[in-house]
Amino acid sequence: MMAWLAQHRHAVAAACARFAAAPLGTALNVLALGIALSLPVALLVLIDNLQKGAQHITAEPQLSLYMDLSATREQALEIGKRLASNAGVRGARLVPREQALQELKQNSGLADVIDTLPGNPLPDAYVIDPRDGSPPALAALRSQFAAMPHVAQVELDAAWARRLDAGLRLGRLIVAIITALLALALIAITFNTVRLQVLTQREEIEVAKLIGATDTYVRRPFLYYGALQGCAGALLGWLIVAGGVWLVNRNLAELSQVYASLFELQYPNHTEVIELVAGAIAVNWFGAFLSVGRHLTLVEPGRH
Repeated sequence: MMAWLAQHRHAVAAACARFAAAPLGTALNVLALGIALSLPVALLVLIDNLQKGAQHITAEPQLSLYMDLSATREQALEIGKRLASNAGVRGARLVPREQALQELKQNSGLADVIDTLPGNPLPDAYVIDPRDGSPPALAALRSQFAAMPHVAQVELDAAWARRLDAGLRLGRLIVAIITALLALALIAITFNTVRLQVLTQREEIEVAKLIGATDTYVRRPFLYYGALQGCAGALLGWLIVAGGVWLVNRNLAELSQVYASLFELQYPNHTEVIELVAGAIAVNWFGAFLSVGRHLTLVEPGRH
């Protein structure tokens, strides 16, 4: 067991020595990996934040029925009775114009402006939950309610939330495709880097094999080199994304003061960072494995 640990410790030290032997090349490789890895991570952070924001808004379809401004409360209550007796309505809630104005003052940050208005510009409204959320049924209910007396407008709510959810699913698919393509690019980068390492140390590998070194022993430092390069690239990618989120949040803080509403992007959590690092290590390890397995056959002792 101690011998096995010593071999791996020696392999890690050899990999680190290869990093130190070409600091500029290593830095450029890590920078390329970090930038490549930051792209899908940044997209995922954006999608996750949009999804978390959309969770506060129901995706269940609802209808909003707005009365005429000239309609009386009795006329609004009469519409409520007709809605309650409608077979396509599961529930209907009246939002009095006074309540709507009060909520607008509390949530918009424009209370001073609203207080200067000569009267209440908002109508009585009903929030309607349909029994059937299919598009044809909703369109039929919308037409039916719009034809009622003293009804000014009927709008379908939460349709945009459903479209947003579909867009987010499409976005995740696009990110998955981009991630797969970038993984192939990382494998190619690591493959070429390790190939150059193997060919550069051709004489050293030949001598090691002549004195009895196995392919596993020779291969191990290159695998650690690829894994360490992937780890460094992943950490740099996370720092790029974290820096971008920090810069965006600074500007969002200024907007929050203007619009009196707080919103900020959330950083990747620890699990996502671990997954990023583990994935980058695995991809670069695989690229190194393919490269060293392919090119070790070219440096057999006595082969030219």
